[in-house]
Amino acid sequence: MSRYDIASEPTAEHIKENYEEVLANIKEASEGRPVQLVAVSKTKSPACLKALYDLGHRVFGENYVQELCEKAPELPADMEWRFIGHLQSNKVKELLSTVPNLSCIETVDSAKLSDKINDGCERYREGRPIQVLIQVNTSGEESKSGIEPAAVTELATHIHTKCDKLILQGLMTIGMPDYSSKPENFECLVKCREEVAKALALEPDTLQLSMGMSGDYVNAIKMGSTSVRVGSSLFGQRFYPPKK
Repeated sequence: MSRYDIASEPTAEHIKENYEEVLANIKEASEGRPVQLVAVSKTKSPACLKALYDLGHRVFGENYVQELCEKAPELPADMEWRFIGHLQSNKVKELLSTVPNLSCIETVDSAKLSDKINDGCERYREGRPIQVLIQVNTSGEESKSGIEPAAVTELATHIHTKCDKLILQGLMTIGMPDYSSKPENFECLVKCREEVAKALALEPDTLQLSMGMSGDYVNAIKMGSTSVRVGSSLFGQRFYPPKK
């Protein structure tokens, strides 16, 4: 059975319409401020992604290592991949060695994982650095990955001072379980960025805030998000094949 339900995927014309609508929403909510759109493509076929690529989009996000490692070789080399799912330490080698155009891992949540990725850059990327975001559990849910807000500065300092192959790009949060985050979830991430910037003697605006998905990206942008992860609003509902 195929991983993808190609028959249910949107046509290239529908993707174009969706893309234009999302871009318009981003432009209106940001009031001209630069906001990165990460097209979340999990469960969608390479052909579906290629349709968006053909419209000029280049930044894509995947949640699962195996799926990304299967897709990346089938798609153009100038696509910028961002890993946005929970990353287990034992998957770092596969991810870094298989996807040379991986530009960022958005889900670093421990010193152990950051050290593993840092070592992996030396071993599997010929020493090329990689951008990372620290994932913060702003909703306080036990089921969510991410570091507690109180521990963010310590991890940021570790990455900044101990991991020479990691470029700390900013912070990321998922938010509420229905992906419609309350304002306090976003406010928490903004506060964390201020604390990290102060500790590292950086300007807050130099650190990215990755928050907001299909259900809440407009509100996230209004509250300061600089990067939004949008999937279903571009590609339609996700398809999960029935378990055997």
